[in-house]
Amino acid sequence: MTTTHETAANETAFRSSLSVLATATATHNTGRDDDITLPKLPGFVESAFSPLAYEVSSRCLTARPGDGDRTAVALVTLAGDTTTADLASRRMVSGRVHNPLLFMQATANSVLGHMSREFGITGQMFSLSTLDDPLTELLAMADLLLEDPELDRVLVLGVELGGGERVAAVHRELAAAHSGRPIPALPESAGLAAAVLLGRPGDDDNTDADAGAQVPIRSTGSTGQVKQLGSIQGLFDLATAHAEASTETETSTHAHQ
Repeated sequence: MTTTHETAANETAFRSSLSVLATATATHNTGRDDDITLPKLPGFVESAFSPLAYEVSSRCLTARPGDGDRTAVALVTLAGDTTTADLASRRMVSGRVHNPLLFMQATANSVLGHMSREFGITGQMFSLSTLDDPLTELLAMADLLLEDPELDRVLVLGVELGGGERVAAVHRELAAAHSGRPIPALPESAGLAAAVLLGRPGDDDNTDADAGAQVPIRSTGSTGQVKQLGSIQGLFDLATAHAEASTETETSTHAHQ
């Protein structure tokens, strides 16, 4: 049995930050200038969820190739692939023939399996759903996973989709049950995703200029604004900020050469 004192002692031994090795963001049908055309994934249809997840993950893993045996992945999403779930249920209610692809891709783990095959990842893979801050949850998960000496990196990512009226109704119920805190709102066909590849500070493989960026593990608390339930915006902002910082560093380096 672990005592409170032992738990506190263990927590003080945890690292305070993680190295940011690579970041990526992607949006689809949001009306932003940088919206992307969804990549085609074999076996995945209709929904933007899996293509967006794969897009941001592949950018990170391509930018910083590594040992798939020593890489773990954690994906967070409030309601998962709402497009697929809504489409499959509407087909069932209308009496139409079931599409086995919709059944397969309905869980977030499906795209993780595809990523595992494409990039040779055999480390742990997790799908999370939370009404709290997804960024905080992902950083804590990455920190815990990196206690395993057989892991060097953790890819954390989040995906958020819009939805139809039935999805909006579920969101209203969740908001009402949690003191009226707002739910992420996107146009029905829109989606956004973000990914951050994390490592231990000071690891020999993480000593280049890009890996100098650090993210604190437990200082992502509220800034005083009313947070949206389960929104990945914090993760998206983190990925964007580090991408911009990396670009500025590269520009400065080239200017001095």
